[in-house]
Amino acid sequence: MGNKFVVTGIGTDVGKTVVSSILAEALKANYWKPVQAGDLQRSDTIKVKEYTENVTVLEEGFRLTEPISPHAAAEIDGVSIELEALKIPEVSDGLVIEGAGGLLVPINLEGLTYADVFENWGLPVIVVSRHYLGSINHTLLTLEVLKERGIKVEGIVFVGSENSATERLILGRSGVKLIARIPIVSEVNKAFVLNQAALLSL
Repeated sequence: MGNKFVVTGIGTDVGKTVVSSILAEALKANYWKPVQAGDLQRSDTIKVKEYTENVTVLEEGFRLTEPISPHAAAEIDGVSIELEALKIPEVSDGLVIEGAGGLLVPINLEGLTYADVFENWGLPVIVVSRHYLGSINHTLLTLEVLKERGIKVEGIVFVGSENSATERLILGRSGVKLIARIPIVSEVNKAFVLNQAALLSL
């Protein structure tokens, strides 16, 4: 695995921040959230700081006040987020970049999406999938978009208990590799993240 990559999800609330924390901890890497929309007092950046010990957490690219789609939140705040403004931080060691929502979440009113940004960056992507009714469709659609755009998929992380039939189908059809399976726990804390990071073979 390279030392710089993007973490995206098949949708909202699938576990991207927890997975990003675990990956960044395992790699002793930097963590960066390009756009934070809402929840500024309990942002993903704040969570990663709490969950990790060996991660350098960078300041977000944009901090928007409303917990809604970035394009709408940016309009409310009077902020213009253009592709040129989303530059990969210059760091000498590893970097984990966490997106928001899914690939086609819009970032501005002109329709710039995270997929556009990821394609421009040229970094490999790790897809986070969580098992629920409809997740096969959402996962395969996500992988299809990445494939069509020529974006390298580093692998997939499944969140939740093992579902062998679902995982076998997704991995077999897409050809991507399984990086890890992260369990769902009642409370995510530093001990859980450090434990999961220690179990990873990257």
